[in-house]
Amino acid sequence: MAALVRLGSICHRGVNPLLLRSVLGARPLAGQQKDAEPPHLLTALIHTSTPSYAGSASKAASLHWTAERILSVALLGMGPLAYFYPGPIVDYPLAAALALHGHWGLGQVLTDYVHGDAKIKMANATLFMVSSITFAGLCYFNYNDVGICKAIALLWSK
Repeated sequence: MAALVRLGSICHRGVNPLLLRSVLGARPLAGQQKDAEPPHLLTALIHTSTPSYAGSASKAASLHWTAERILSVALLGMGPLAYFYPGPIVDYPLAAALALHGHWGLGQVLTDYVHGDAKIKMANATLFMVSSITFAGLCYFNYNDVGICKAIALLWSK
């Protein structure tokens, strides 16, 4: 890389090696329009959003992404914790984490594949209903039956 930079500095002094010119594609980075207007740099043609659009929504998205990653790491830690210390102290946080993890994951699928205002509203309402029923079902199972941790241990024991 240093050799290319050094050779590039030679090229600007009037020496144009044929090989270097063809390898690096020594062409100007400006494009001209038909009516001989002044050249426009290629970066000037790239439209970017103004900072007013990237305000609090960007921060909220960043915090949401961080919360998703924290929950994923917490779920990795809850596996061994549930194995070694089964009981309601682990069952209820595990139920909440599983329901929230599933809700966020399916929410991303809906964001990617559902289009149209009415369809998005219907899909989100269905997602909230399914996530609520999932959490309620897991809590019901924890309260009225053996719980998530012991149920998984019973499945593995046979």
